[in-house]
Amino acid sequence: AMQVVAAKYPMDDEVALQYAESLMDLQPWDYWEGGTKPKGRTEEVIKVGEARIGPAEVEAVLLTHPQVAEAAAVGVPGETGEEIAVFVVPQAREFPEELKPLLAEKLKAHILRHLGPVPPPRVFFRERLPRTRSGKILRRLLKAQALGKDPGDLSTLEE
Repeated sequence: AMQVVAAKYPMDDEVALQYAESLMDLQPWDYWEGGTKPKGRTEEVIKVGEARIGPAEVEAVLLTHPQVAEAAAVGVPGETGEEIAVFVVPQAREFPEELKPLLAEKLKAHILRHLGPVPPPRVFFRERLPRTRSGKILRRLLKAQALGKDPGDLSTLEE
């Protein structure tokens, strides 16, 4: 699987391996009524320009940066289609507010270096990512936050 990912996307081996490993938790295909139906997680695809990028690809790249502890990526409507919005938890929990714009620019350059010519993402910093009680990142909540919308039902949010 790593060779397929590495051939399709211009990533270094470490990023390609992380991306391939992130796909390992997908369920096998289930055959139904003569067709195929995916079981388990169906990952959102972010269409930026002419490219289609999976959030796991962006997250895998961000997690290779030494100043990133956690990361999540979502697609948000932009002026000309979708844009990438990334939510980052810095390694240093007390990261100075005045250094966040500099780190955001470094992260944008890091993504461009590993994923190629994609439009630069919007970067949001968080102290922690919202998770369900089972530990999954609530991307729906992050997307609503990026758009300034009501997040809806938060009953599954970890306290």
